[in-house]
Amino acid sequence: MKFTDAHTSDTICTPTRYGILTGRYSWRSGLKKGVLRGNSHHLIDPARETVASFLKKQGYATACIGKWHLGMELPKKSKKPANGPASEVFGVSEFAPNAYGFDYSWGVETFNLSPHCYVENGQALGNLEYIDSKDEIAARGIEGNTGWLADDFNQTEVLEKTADKTCGWIREHAQEPFFAYMPLNAPHYPLMPRDEFRGKSGLSLHGDFMMEVDWAVGEVLKTLDELKLSENTLVIFTSDNGIAHKVGNAEMQAKGHFSCGIYRGCKGNIWEGGHRVPFLVRWPVTVKAGVGNNDLICTTDLLATVADLCKVPLAENTGEDSVSFLRALNGLPIPGNDSRGIVHHSDQGTFALRRGKWKLVLDDGGPSPRVNPKDQPIINSDATVMLFDMETDEVESTNVAAQKPETVDAMMRELASIVFNGRSTPGPTQQNEKASKGKWTQVDSLRSYCK
Repeated sequence: MKFTDAHTSDTICTPTRYGILTGRYSWRSGLKKGVLRGNSHHLIDPARETVASFLKKQGYATACIGKWHLGMELPKKSKKPANGPASEVFGVSEFAPNAYGFDYSWGVETFNLSPHCYVENGQALGNLEYIDSKDEIAARGIEGNTGWLADDFNQTEVLEKTADKTCGWIREHAQEPFFAYMPLNAPHYPLMPRDEFRGKSGLSLHGDFMMEVDWAVGEVLKTLDELKLSENTLVIFTSDNGIAHKVGNAEMQAKGHFSCGIYRGCKGNIWEGGHRVPFLVRWPVTVKAGVGNNDLICTTDLLATVADLCKVPLAENTGEDSVSFLRALNGLPIPGNDSRGIVHHSDQGTFALRRGKWKLVLDDGGPSPRVNPKDQPIINSDATVMLFDMETDEVESTNVAAQKPETVDAMMRELASIVFNGRSTPGPTQQNEKASKGKWTQVDSLRSYCK
């Protein structure tokens, strides 16, 4: 089943990954804009329920294999940068995926930020060397910042090892219910496909990296087939944001390939190209193959969906922005979907609200280096409030806010309610966390609508 109106909860990696696991918009946490850096403070409160912790309670084996990017806080054993076995440089992290319901974890904290090493169950691996020269880190084959580099770490091998580790873990747990979360490093920058994929797309390095992504997903599907688990295993493939701006879009578009399709914008933008993403579901025992679905859904919806599948209600302070799409998988309408409001969020922390055919945007997208080369200026552009009719103007070409003041007012009030009530689903009011840095100025324009 292909969902054609599926959206990430944010337009960049860290916050979207937070939302996938918690069923909660990331801007409710202390991170009001941007992403975490390498070895950052943990973003998810260990007391918060996640998809993994929920499923673990239902008897599932759980694993996170891939790129975490939610803050691991690997504890340094020395105040000064040290070299040597990783276990002597870093202690075991208390905030690895294992702290959030995963029985097993392996992967990278980020893909281009130090420490450049694999981490298994919270322990960094390999022999580490601290490199403070950009030229030297580049000479070692790393596209990223300076810092610790493990002797067994090669960026071109990360995707292959992620697929292999995932397939191996599935084989080990084939006789029990399992949840495998495989957050990929690709096609995030730097574009580092293996040699056998370089040039294969005929488009660009980004196209080549995407072909390796396709291979990696195919390896998992093949493993399920080999184990005769395909029929009753629910597989979901999606992304954490739209295509990045610095991966050769102009080059690909000149060849007739548009990664965002008709949509405006790209990664980081509040426009559709930043958050409308592929969302594919395979579950042969339930989902009819080759069908499309145009229900409006969000990547925060996974938690409510698995809870619905397990027939276990979520607690009032869990999955505050998560709505089950299980009925859609059964070919039935999602209750209340026509009136549901989904919040979009940019890399700069600005907001948009989608409800039905209307999209309210509190941002004009600029100034930003994240630009899609094909985009044309918006007619009647406004830096504060814009409104688009997504039925007749999916490309967000014309702002009609001036013609629909009542719609703008109603959606501003709805957005303010969603933001300040701490949830977008029915239930008691919850608290948003204070900004970890500075003030949360992006919500100032909404405060008057709470009165």
